[in-house]
Amino acid sequence: MTDTSRKICFVTGSRADFGLLVWPMRAIRQAPGLTLQLIATGMHLSPEFGYTVTNVRDEGFDVDESVETLLSSDSGVGVAKSVGLGVIGFADAFARLKPDLVVVLGDRYETLAAAQAAMFMRLPMAHLFGGDVTEGVVDESTRHAISKMSHLHFTSNKDSTRRLMQLGEHPSRIHTIGSPGIDAIKRLKPMDRETIGREVGMAIGPRNALVTFHPLTIEAGRSVNALDELFAALSTLDPEFRLFFTLSNADAEGRALNGRIEAFVASRPNTIAVASLGQLRYISLMNQVDVVIGNSSSGVLEAPSLNVPTVDIGDRQKGREHASSVFNTTPERNAIVAAISKALIHGRQPTVSPYGDGESSQRFADVIAALPDFRALLKKGFYDIPPGGAAP
Repeated sequence: MTDTSRKICFVTGSRADFGLLVWPMRAIRQAPGLTLQLIATGMHLSPEFGYTVTNVRDEGFDVDESVETLLSSDSGVGVAKSVGLGVIGFADAFARLKPDLVVVLGDRYETLAAAQAAMFMRLPMAHLFGGDVTEGVVDESTRHAISKMSHLHFTSNKDSTRRLMQLGEHPSRIHTIGSPGIDAIKRLKPMDRETIGREVGMAIGPRNALVTFHPLTIEAGRSVNALDELFAALSTLDPEFRLFFTLSNADAEGRALNGRIEAFVASRPNTIAVASLGQLRYISLMNQVDVVIGNSSSGVLEAPSLNVPTVDIGDRQKGREHASSVFNTTPERNAIVAAISKALIHGRQPTVSPYGDGESSQRFADVIAALPDFRALLKKGFYDIPPGGAAP
């Protein structure tokens, strides 16, 4: 008997995008007539960044292909060469898997490599989180480029939908579904304080912070200075305040930041750094802390749904919709200290998230399953917003 199911191929390159893709992938796997494929790449395959492909398998997913992209250099030249390496690897992987639809999320450089390979191989492509704005990183340009190479869009909010139309994407191909990160919070049962402390390697204390700081990729050299200002601010906290660091992404300057984080952790009691926590442990830890600090998207997208305040440092997340529990600050020690104080005074309280109700994954799968012909998506025109600026 001929297998008539349609193959939906997801690409994941980091702990961050995988956490957002878990529930959409499960929804696709459960949908009649669809078969899930998965390609792991980027940081997932690097021991230095936690070899998180094991987390992918622990979540019950088979990895159909692995595409190596990381070089030992995290300079701009190294990242550019990694993209080229990724395009070659994805071309081979797609040729073997023969997917009917490729699914990518966000804005990382390995995602750009996958999108380029899919585009030249004339593979229909769906993009999640297009139209978002993050003014402080080069990922802003990468995300918009991936959107223009894609044929179907799933956005986290209405503002992002509007921006995609400004980019010329047709409204009929854009679906506002919310953030899949909220789906995970709604469906997972977080570990209790004692269990998550044991899992992470340090007990939860009377006051706690989850800290993640990624490179500011738009301007070379700023990341280290900004991280040092964060360290200075954190050093003013009571030594009994427990700090749980997760390490930086494999962006330009990422290794330099991780080296400094590890040195800071070694010099301060009640502080620990973990390369990768996995989805359940990360959400469980976030659910227990008093404040999330840094510049990770999780502080903007997920933390408000757990009613945890966030101190968002610098411009990396600038332009995203923020809940009332998110306190943005410049990367300067006194400003960071003031923002932490405001966040702690705000405390944990019911917060309305601008990123949906936790049902985005099912909406995503319903749209995919209802499409009669993926190949028809390849014919794509430019959508001109009507005169006067009105858009549907």
